[in-house]
Amino acid sequence: MNVNILVVDDEQEIADLVELYLKNENYTVFKFYSAREALRCIERERIDLAVLDVMMPEVSGFTICRKIREKYTYPVIMLTAKGEELDQINGLTLGADDYITKPFRPLELVARVKAQLRRYTQYNEGSKEEGEIIDFGGLVLNRTSHECVYNEMPLTLTPIEFDILWLLCENRGKVISSEELFEKVWHEKYYKNSNNTVMVHIRHLREKMNAPTGKSDFIKTVWGVGYKVEE
Repeated sequence: MNVNILVVDDEQEIADLVELYLKNENYTVFKFYSAREALRCIERERIDLAVLDVMMPEVSGFTICRKIREKYTYPVIMLTAKGEELDQINGLTLGADDYITKPFRPLELVARVKAQLRRYTQYNEGSKEEGEIIDFGGLVLNRTSHECVYNEMPLTLTPIEFDILWLLCENRGKVISSEELFEKVWHEKYYKNSNNTVMVHIRHLREKMNAPTGKSDFIKTVWGVGYKVEE
């Protein structure tokens, strides 16, 4: 199936470079130098992944990310200026799946795109193995269909949020460190800023689980150690 990727960056050289490398991988690229055109494209076309620059005139990459998350769960990769940790946290809070700091190596971006698409495809197609279900404490997770129901309310989770929740529930009663969570869910080596990435996704997950009950203590923080779900 044809894979459609949205690329938005007001720096034309960067947008053109990203487009070139993605087209070399046989992806179809919808490239825009302005956010307004990109927003129209989101409504019009079937998109499988978005690469968004954070800092753009008029409408920021954050705004586009927020708009995408109102309707869609496909992966979003944010491009941020070097060292802008706040941008990274904001992007993840709004539902971005990954971020890359500029300047970046184009092949690194391609590798991240492939990793996110692989995760998203598995998420949508479900596991080919026997249906696995976790059912306890008002939570039902179905690994085959990637459905999540909490206290009778369906929750819309991104693939990363689902994987975090599954890992914690599979190991309920056990504390999972940020490092272990990051390496098992993102399949990348843990580094200094990875803790922020994990923390923001946990917060997002809590907010979603908070809605049906008004309580957000399903996932507990064990300070200085990690996170756990009680048995």
